[in-house]
Amino acid sequence: MSSLSRLKEAPAFGEARDRELLKDAHSYVYFESPQGQLIAHFFLPPNHNPEAAHLTCVLFFHGGLWDTSMPTQFVPHCHHFASRGTVAVTVEYRVFNKHRTNPVEAMEDARLAIGFLKQNAGIIGVDPERIVVVGAGSGGHLALSSALQSASATPDQPDCRPAAVAAYSAIVDTSPKGVGHERFPSPKEAKELSPQSQLPCKNLPPCLLMHGRNDRVAPFDQIAKFAKSYRRKGNRCELVDYEGAGHTFFNYNTNEQLYQLSLNALDGFLVDLGFLSPEEPLVF
Repeated sequence: MSSLSRLKEAPAFGEARDRELLKDAHSYVYFESPQGQLIAHFFLPPNHNPEAAHLTCVLFFHGGLWDTSMPTQFVPHCHHFASRGTVAVTVEYRVFNKHRTNPVEAMEDARLAIGFLKQNAGIIGVDPERIVVVGAGSGGHLALSSALQSASATPDQPDCRPAAVAAYSAIVDTSPKGVGHERFPSPKEAKELSPQSQLPCKNLPPCLLMHGRNDRVAPFDQIAKFAKSYRRKGNRCELVDYEGAGHTFFNYNTNEQLYQLSLNALDGFLVDLGFLSPEEPLVF
């Protein structure tokens, strides 16, 4: 893994729980923000040779309402996709509780994380045209926003367009009628940066949405409306609903059956796109 040594390693984690969950990760700084270093935690497939590999990369943005840093939320998912032969990454981004920032900075971090992966694809051993972004809750907002804003990016902006996007329990409407608008600098920005407000538009990446019918944080009717709008102009958008499920249904420690069902849905989505082999996961 000599090529990976060219990236800037992150300092060791201090909290025991995070240190234990991230013990198998290779952690690197992807952005020196004004509020401190932001870290990307990489989970690599067995016998990964970055100098020869050209793999799919699955990038995860945790939830927490842009307030709490939870980079370990998707560690179980990262282990799964690393076992399936991808490079899986969970990243930190700026949040209010830790950095005193708002969703606008978090959206910048999401774009920078994707840009970091694309710019260092050869070092990491991934295909820059097969970077899939996945998020939960507010992280779903970041993942979807990266796809929507990239569709209208100007030529002088860095390429942050993902090849596909998926979201669990996503917040898709941050207008005053939606969720989380009070966390933005102004109601105007909250509405303008709402994923729902940016639709419909053409040539969006394939999208998978997974949502609980009983989600009381991000109501299901909002995601259903968003999916319908996303499909306009010929875009692919699949909506998988989970009867009786709430906002955190997909987490490993919430409901084992729903975790596995939603993980299988994401796995199958990537297989259908040709980003994953349909073969069984590797056994360590």
